[in-house]
Amino acid sequence: MNNDILVVGSFVQDLIWETKTLPKSGQTVIGSLRSGPGGKGSNQAIAAQRAGAKVCFIGAVGNDSYCKNARTFYEAEGLNYHLIENSESPTGTAAILVDEKGENQIVVDLGANENLCSSELIDKEVTSASILICQFESNLSATAKSLQTAQKSKVTTILNPAPMRSGINLDLLKYVDIIVPNENEFTDLTKQLGINKPTCDLLEYPKNIMNKIRQEIGVCVLIITLGARGSLLCTKDFYKKINVFEGIKAIDTVGAGDAFVGGLGAGIIHFNGDISKATDFASATAGISVTRKGTASAMPYMNEIKSVLKKYGYTKN
Repeated sequence: MNNDILVVGSFVQDLIWETKTLPKSGQTVIGSLRSGPGGKGSNQAIAAQRAGAKVCFIGAVGNDSYCKNARTFYEAEGLNYHLIENSESPTGTAAILVDEKGENQIVVDLGANENLCSSELIDKEVTSASILICQFESNLSATAKSLQTAQKSKVTTILNPAPMRSGINLDLLKYVDIIVPNENEFTDLTKQLGINKPTCDLLEYPKNIMNKIRQEIGVCVLIITLGARGSLLCTKDFYKKINVFEGIKAIDTVGAGDAFVGGLGAGIIHFNGDISKATDFASATAGISVTRKGTASAMPYMNEIKSVLKKYGYTKN
């Protein structure tokens, strides 16, 4: 079965503590715990699926209750998926702290995600998709191989370089068409690549400087997400700032970046490759997600995204 989008990446079980303020070093604070499905790859797959794309997700899990939770969730969502079970490693988990302003701190145990391997299954799904989405939250060799296979098959590749990790072979960037880092990831990425950049605020970068950085990274499209400040889109032809939608009250920013990436993939499908319109679509997807609690469960549906775009004067055509 052909899919619009294949996501190769991580599933983790989110363990989320809500607290009034994030603890300082050595400090203990009181909070409340909730749990649910998460992981950058999984979240992005759900975001794209709910946003109207036909999606397949491939990830690795342990043989445990969290794996069962994932399967139950995907079945309920109607998501096409392949979970590769590993009896030697547990399903990945994430410890997430969220304060009353929606700001967060996250620690991830990748668990079985590190054992995701290249396979004929992944190659088959890659070559039958229109878009491949990857991150750095699962096995890096499998990620690089998936991107390489996609490029050879002329499948559009999107990389969310998160989390930035030591030991990443950035040669894989030659297989990437669209890269979507947040501000911190952009800083880490350019530092690892030895790219010189201005010391001013990102929003003050001249068009020619940002385009030069994009070329040095080696991608056709660079999109930098800036949280409440919106995002920046840079291609060969134009440089654009995408503002956040007015009236958005964030209560939980965990997963906002994943909502953006999944929404971007779906937007590229909906708008026949128009990256500007797709980025507006992604911004709306992320904007809605921060108004509700949770990660995968917070991802908006197509009708909600269309409603927001219509409200702010955007149309599908």
